[in-house]
Amino acid sequence: MKIDCPVCHARKSLEITTHLENIPYFGEIMESTLICHECGYRYSDVLCLDHGDPMRYSLWVEPETLNARVVKSQSATIRIPELGLKVEPGSRSTAYISNIEGVIDRFQTAIEMALELFEDEKAQQRSLELLEDLEKVRNGEKKVKVIVEDPMGQSFIDHPRASKRKLTSREIKKLKTGFITIER
Repeated sequence: MKIDCPVCHARKSLEITTHLENIPYFGEIMESTLICHECGYRYSDVLCLDHGDPMRYSLWVEPETLNARVVKSQSATIRIPELGLKVEPGSRSTAYISNIEGVIDRFQTAIEMALELFEDEKAQQRSLELLEDLEKVRNGEKKVKVIVEDPMGQSFIDHPRASKRKLTSREIKKLKTGFITIER
C-alpha cells in the first residue's frame, strides 16, 4: 500500500509494509514499517497482538536479584514506590527485555536528562537525591521494590522470588495502556 508522506507530502511515496511474527516472551507481534522513497522518512513500530490476564509482578531489589529478567510490553507501568518513581506508557511507549539493573539504568538516564532541564534548585536537588538513592539500590545499600503492572498481561519479572498476582478491576482502571486497544 502507498500513501502520501507526512513529511515531504510526496503523492503516494510512502510504502507501508507489515508482517506477523512470533517472538519469545511477547507472543504474536505485528511489525509495521513506513518508508518514503522521496525524502527517506522511516518509521517502524511493533504491536503485540497476544495478551493475557492483567498482571502485577513485584521483586525486592538486592544484589542477587539485579539480573532478574524483566519483560516490559508497551502497555506496562513500572514503579519503584519507595523512591516515588513511575513510568507509565504513552503513545510512543516501547516494549523491551532487560533485567532489574537495566530498569534502574533507564530510571537513572531519565533523571539525568531531566536534571539538565530543571532550573529550579529544589527540583535539581531532588533529582540528585534520586540518583544517589538509585546508586545505593544498585550497591545493595538501599532496599526497594520494582513493580510491573500490565493490563494486557504481556509483561513479567522472571525470578523465583518475584511475586505475581492478577490485577483487580479497580487497579486496571487506574492504569494507562499507552495506545488504543483493538478487540479481536
